[in-house]
Parts: sequence; structure tokens; C-alpha cells
Amino acid sequence: MKAFQVQCKTEMMRVLRNRYFVFWSLVMPIIFYYVFTNLVNADVPDKAEWQAHYLMSMTVFSVMGSSMMTLGIRLVQERSQGWSTFIRTTPLSDSVYFAAQMIGQSVIHVLSITIIFAAGAIINGVYLSALEWVMSGLWILFGSLPFLAVGTLIGLMKKVETAAGISNVVYMVLAVTGGLWMPLDVMPKMMQTIAEWLPSYHFGNGAWEIVGGGLPDWKNIVILIAYLILFMLLSKYIRRKQEAV
Repeated sequence: MKAFQVQCKTEMMRVLRNRYFVFWSLVMPIIFYYVFTNLVNADVPDKAEWQAHYLMSMTVFSVMGSSMMTLGIRLVQERSQGWSTFIRTTPLSDSVYFAAQMIGQSVIHVLSITIIFAAGAIINGVYLSALEWVMSGLWILFGSLPFLAVGTLIGLMKKVETAAGISNVVYMVLAVTGGLWMPLDVMPKMMQTIAEWLPSYHFGNGAWEIVGGGLPDWKNIVILIAYLILFMLLSKYIRRKQEAV
């Protein structure tokens, strides 16, 4: 247990020292939030509702990117530097190692969520009840799990450059097609149909439902859990194949 706690703490410190994480997971979502709520869509009919809705979109955007890119690229770097091989010579098991990586990243997500929520309140005066703030934050933490699993998949790649390129493309495609940058109802019908099966859409929709006064739909929960199981099993399978070779 002590080794697990130390590993979690180590991972958190490493993320906070990563300027790439600070820029893409904190600075960029806040800039996008300001631009899309005060410059691009400043004259929407229900401005307060739009500002709360888009605040959730940018928080989800931040956490999703951090889960896939920050975690995934860090795992590839550790493999290329021989760190993961060294870990196998210690009493720390692979399961504990990956769990510590994911938990450490999740704790960092709490910081990201808090900062971006605070930015929304400061920039646009977004007002939600205490319950809505807490529930939306907890939902975003829960919804990040499938994307953390994607991060472990990306972490199985051999080159940092490849991992960075692929994770960037996947991240941006999921963000756009999942309705995080613009509402789905302004997209073509085909894209709307595709989005309804993407984890990014269900990740965002759960948060949108909460700030709209409701609760995440059961379909949001089921699909995110299904993606989590799929990505974890795939990650475990590929890792075992690599180890066998």
C-alpha cells in the first residue's frame, strides 16, 4: 500500500511539472471558453445557459485531452527510457503501476476541473447550485475513465512522436464530432448519428444534462462503461502480446 501511495504521489508531481499539460489542459480550454462565449457566440438567446453549457464542454475537453495525451505520452516516454522495464525488476506489479498512473492522473483532473470551473465563474459569472457544481465535477471524473484507458493504449506505442501525433488527431476528432466545440444540432444529420455512439459525446452530454437541471441519461453511463471495458481489455491484450515477444 505504501509503494502504491508513493507511486501515485510521484505521478502527480510529474504531471504538474509538465508544461505541455498546463498549456493544453488548462490554458487552451480557458482561452477557447472565453472566445466562444464572448466573441464568437456573444449574442445567443439564452446567454447564461450557453455559458454554463460551454463551460462543461471545455472542462470535458480538458480532462479528455489530459487522459489520453498526458498519460499516454508519458507512458511511451517511460518505455523508451527503460523505466517500465526497470519497474518489472521491483516488487511493484504492473497492475499497481498502471493503477497508480491512472489514479494520479485522476487527482490532477480534480485540479483541472476546479480551475476551469472557477474560470467560468470569474469570466462569465456562471452560477450553478452547489449540488450542480459537485455533481458535474463528479460526472467528469467518472466520464474520464474510458479516456484514461485510451491513454494506456497510446502508452503502448514505441515512439513518442507517433504517440503524440496519433493522440492529437484522435483527441481533436473526438472533440469536434462529440459536440464539445459546437452543439450537435448545427452539424449534418450523419455526424449527429455518428456522435451518438462516440464516448466523447456521452461524456459531454452527462455534464450538459446536469447543468440543464437533469441527470445523465442511462445511455451515457452504459456506453461509457462499455468503452472503458473495451479499451482496458484491448490494452491488457496488446501489453501481453508485447511482453510475449
